[in-house]
Amino acid sequence: MRRRTGLAIAGAAALTWGEWLNWRWSRALVGSGGGTSEAVVVLGYRNPQPTANVINRWRVRAGVRSADNARDTRVIFSGGETSSCAAEAQLLAHYAKSVLGFDGTVLLEDQSTTTWENITNVIPLLEDVDRIKIVSQPAHALKARAYLRRQRPELAEKLVRADDYRPGEWMVAKPLLALYGLWTLRGLTSDERKISL
Repeated sequence: MRRRTGLAIAGAAALTWGEWLNWRWSRALVGSGGGTSEAVVVLGYRNPQPTANVINRWRVRAGVRSADNARDTRVIFSGGETSSCAAEAQLLAHYAKSVLGFDGTVLLEDQSTTTWENITNVIPLLEDVDRIKIVSQPAHALKARAYLRRQRPELAEKLVRADDYRPGEWMVAKPLLALYGLWTLRGLTSDERKISL
């Protein structure tokens, strides 16, 4: 009985920790900018098959729900070819339009193969918007926001929170995502990890 209780407490603690870290990361390096136009940048994930994989499908759903219909909004799908299949950006856009029925403005950036390149290549598509949302798993989105801040600090001032974190969503996977996030964010400074409330 004690063993089960201990395991239950450890499991609950791991789930809570994963939830908390993902919540923190979703709120770092963002402001509350206003304006009438926005860009929602959806970052692709390695996709060796000819249709969007589970991670890319989730990212597209998060990107579409992050798009503010009341504004002049464009959704930018970013990601190049990772195998002999179509570019990630094309797979993401196809899923958004054909499965989710998204009929808003869609732009493709289909040359990048790294997060740094994602940001470098979407910058020309961000120049004229008032608000920028970057969509991915929270740790990856934070890394991309930090990269935008390093490359173009004046554009990074336009960053606002995307709807890519929801309590309970991916809950069982969040402890693993948190561990991976800690590893992938090790190159960020403490200033780049601060929560913006």
